[in-house]
Amino acid sequence: MARSRFLIAGVAALALALAPGLADARAGSGSSFGSRGSMTYSAPPSTRTAPYSATPMQRSMTPQSTPYGGSPMNQGQRSSGFMSGLMGGLIGAGIAGMLFGHGFMGGGFGFFGFLGMLLQIFLLVMVVRFVFRLVMGGRSPAMAGGPNMFGRGGMPGAGSGPMPGGSGGPGPSGPPPIAIGPADYQQFEQLLQGIQAAWSAHDLNGLQAMTTPEMVSYFADQLSEQVSRGVRNSVSDVALVSGDLAQAWTEQGRDYATVAMRFSMIDVTKDAAGRVVDGSATEHVTATEIWTFVRSRGGHWILSAIQQAR
Repeated sequence: MARSRFLIAGVAALALALAPGLADARAGSGSSFGSRGSMTYSAPPSTRTAPYSATPMQRSMTPQSTPYGGSPMNQGQRSSGFMSGLMGGLIGAGIAGMLFGHGFMGGGFGFFGFLGMLLQIFLLVMVVRFVFRLVMGGRSPAMAGGPNMFGRGGMPGAGSGPMPGGSGGPGPSGPPPIAIGPADYQQFEQLLQGIQAAWSAHDLNGLQAMTTPEMVSYFADQLSEQVSRGVRNSVSDVALVSGDLAQAWTEQGRDYATVAMRFSMIDVTKDAAGRVVDGSATEHVTATEIWTFVRSRGGHWILSAIQQAR
């Protein structure tokens, strides 16, 4: 009985540590997809708004061989490798238990002994992450990434532009950085609100005017899934809480800007009868995402990628 309770506790801890978060319903549905030019498979630098950077791209039309990224490692494959290694470790622990005479479910070197050790490691990791968050919270903007560029009220701070040390551009080995000014940040905030509004209205024509064709195709897939399930997601009262620049650069006649944004909204999903099936029609929720915008020289910014903050 004691072993059964221990197994349940261990499995619950592993589920919290390894399982993906609940799906979000806003534009992008909590996924990471799109293209960032030659930087598509390179993680954006961390910022104060997103101190743990971004999750790797799950879907992109950009080939993985990029001129500035060298031979980037597919981080999704690394995650898969971690899961495979974890399962291999569990099986290996059971085999070791049998070899030492404890049986596959025995103590010592058996499955439960390894599970107990794994649970302790998980708790240790949680403590380290908590301490790291406290340390990051007290660091200066220059140490934690680019300074907060825009937020409540929509007006960016002074001195906007690429920052040293890779916060505002890909660095000396990448494409040349560019300066980002107040008018650019105003466009980014307007696009955030406009894209969420077009998403809620299932307005593909509106999305085409604000995003790349690649992003429109991903949004169309997600909206079609809603129609198939007989539900409709609506995002309203979108307000930018904070945001800062991660990267800004130019390549092949296009300018790119990657920006971390934390925003609040009412995010609710209803069925055909108008019943709420997810979210709340009255309570605001907050999300942090890393959006990449692209423009032709002299043109307007449009969205080219969304990545989730870690």
